[in-house]
Formats: sequence, C-alpha cells, structure tokens
Amino acid sequence: MEYDARVDATKYPPKEKHPVIFKTFDGLASGQTMELTNDHDPRPLYYQFAIEREGAFDWKYLEEGPETWRVAIAKR
Repeated sequence: MEYDARVDATKYPPKEKHPVIFKTFDGLASGQTMELTNDHDPRPLYYQFAIEREGAFDWKYLEEGPETWRVAIAKR
C-alpha cells in the first residue's frame, strides 16, 4: 500500500515523537493515511489519539513486534 506520509518514530528523541506524529497526521487530508514505525507498541499513542482526535482517525496494526511495530493511521 502507498502511504501519504511516513513517520519513523525511532529517529526522534522521546519528547519530539508525539508532536511530530500529530503534526504529520494533522497535515493529512481526509481519506489519507500515514504509516507509523516504532520500536515498541504505540498503544499509549492510540489512547492519546482517541482523546485528542476522537472520531477523526482509523488505526490498523500492520506489524506487531517484537522489534518493530508499524501502524496505518488514516484520517477520516
């Protein structure tokens, strides 16, 4: 699948990860999808999305560890 944006969270210091991810998501048009790559399960990020972007996204795991997690996050 082609993604409209990609974020490899392993490339950022911890305090920059979520701001970069949200900025990338916010830059998507409705119907576009970003791919997130991380070195741990981003479940806490999912909960943050559920609170801060309630009803605005779809979340689908593409790969679930043990070393790499990949998630498709689509903007509704």
